[in-house]
Amino acid sequence: MKSFKRWGLAAAGTLAATLALTACGGSSGAPAASTPAPAASSSEAAKPAELTFWGWAPGYADSVKAFNASQSDVVVKYEEIQPGSRGGYEKMLNAVQAGNAACLGQVGYETLTSFAAQGALEDVTQYATANQGEYVEFAWNSVTVGGKVFGAPVDTGPMAMYYNKALFEKHKIAVPTTWDEYKVAAEKLKAADPKVKISSPYANYDYAGMSWQAGAPWFGIEGDSWKVSIDSAENNKVAEYWQSLVDAGTIAKAPMYDPAWFKGLGDGSIATLVGAVWQAGVIKGDAADGAGKWAVAPMPQWDAASPKVGNVGGSATAVLKGCETPEAAWKFANFLSTDADSYGNLIEKAALYPAVKALLDLPQLTKADEYFAGQKIFDVFKEEALKVNTDWTWGPNMPLTTTKLDDGLNKAWAGNGKLAEALVEANTATVENMKSQGINVAD
Repeated sequence: MKSFKRWGLAAAGTLAATLALTACGGSSGAPAASTPAPAASSSEAAKPAELTFWGWAPGYADSVKAFNASQSDVVVKYEEIQPGSRGGYEKMLNAVQAGNAACLGQVGYETLTSFAAQGALEDVTQYATANQGEYVEFAWNSVTVGGKVFGAPVDTGPMAMYYNKALFEKHKIAVPTTWDEYKVAAEKLKAADPKVKISSPYANYDYAGMSWQAGAPWFGIEGDSWKVSIDSAENNKVAEYWQSLVDAGTIAKAPMYDPAWFKGLGDGSIATLVGAVWQAGVIKGDAADGAGKWAVAPMPQWDAASPKVGNVGGSATAVLKGCETPEAAWKFANFLSTDADSYGNLIEKAALYPAVKALLDLPQLTKADEYFAGQKIFDVFKEEALKVNTDWTWGPNMPLTTTKLDDGLNKAWAGNGKLAEALVEANTATVENMKSQGINVAD
């Protein structure tokens, strides 16, 4: 794979200028000029472009069939691969290096910047810019690096607060709308029943969502260098808040996605989950005992007068380096994200939440949910999606960053350290790793 050093030194200046624009919702710039291709013969013109798409989300195969049936200019072949962190990303990077990668790959937003840093993506700005206005702003920013668009946003993970409504009503506790009120609710729940905890520990990208909401970025650009700010004052504010809940004994021991966590959600010993839209499916699938007891409310705010929301998850249909038909690749990528019938199927099969504004009213998102006592929970997420803080950038080596962060967070949640210390350790390790790769890092 291409070295970080080549990208970090050559492109950081361009990246700085563009991130400043995209963070404010500015245009990525005019489409790049291209040299007209020679006129094709009638036989060549009649031959459709053929390309391969690697992914793993349920329903993607159906979307490929729908696209192929909708037109005759492009034929897409879908190949299901292992999810990214389980080998899919390694397959893509190795194939790019070998020169035999698929044209398209499913790539999470948190990983796309790393792919760009390694030169593994194809610039499709000239084909994509016309569609920019169709997408939620922060999602578009997530596929834009260094002023270049590398794929189409597919879904997002706006955050809200899942809470045990029956439990709150039983103890006559108001649903918190601010983080101060959330802390009060934690104390009241503990006083009513010491076994009940307001929340469970958060790690890696779930914890990042808390920082995202608070306007506490982990990465940015300063001049021609990356800026790493995981242990900034803004991030310490978030860490100290959650540390106060740990010290007060109001945080459960069970980590998210652990069997004990699902048990706690089901039996009422864990009262809330501040998490992404897709986690509704996780709760419903593995905490069946909580059916009819839970509800969804907006994410608690630091400043009620200026509401902001974090995001956890979401992925893009990225165009991989070496794709010989980038215009055709964009045509399919945009279809996957914008076609109403196709996307409705993705909601039903994969619980995806649209990155396209026009699809936020799809019928699949207006249904009452029996698990949540008949609440139309997507009405909440529709409003929250428009509040997602657009000023967020993922770093060039997120697996290393999140691994180091989790080492410290897990200790702190268990009472064997402080959350703020975990931030310092992750910041230090991230900077050292970036410098070892030859990436410019601001002091």
